[in-house]
Amino acid sequence: MSGQGIGAAVLDRLYETVRSRRGQDPETSYTAKLYSRGTPKIAQKLGEEAVEAVIEAIRGDKQKLAEESADLLYHLMVLWADAGVKPETVYGILADREGISGIAEKKSRKQGNGGK
Repeated sequence: MSGQGIGAAVLDRLYETVRSRRGQDPETSYTAKLYSRGTPKIAQKLGEEAVEAVIEAIRGDKQKLAEESADLLYHLMVLWADAGVKPETVYGILADREGISGIAEKKSRKQGNGGK
């Protein structure tokens, strides 16, 4: 399946799907199983997927990097849903940062957030 023309809509649908799995049977839904194991396990899985994406990037395997990136985004959506963070909140932050130098943006966060 080609990803052209899909855009953020697929991420919004994924978010709604993972959000809807909360409280479902962990025996029949991997997402429900993650929820049942709690935030630390969800965060751990996100970290594992991030490392796997980094490994594939270093190896130079574009297809594997794309696959690991999909896994990473899925686990990120589960973590967002678990924490009650809506994608549109993140999209808004990204939109606010558009056109701002990454260096300038990081510097403004350090000045405004006590050095974060």
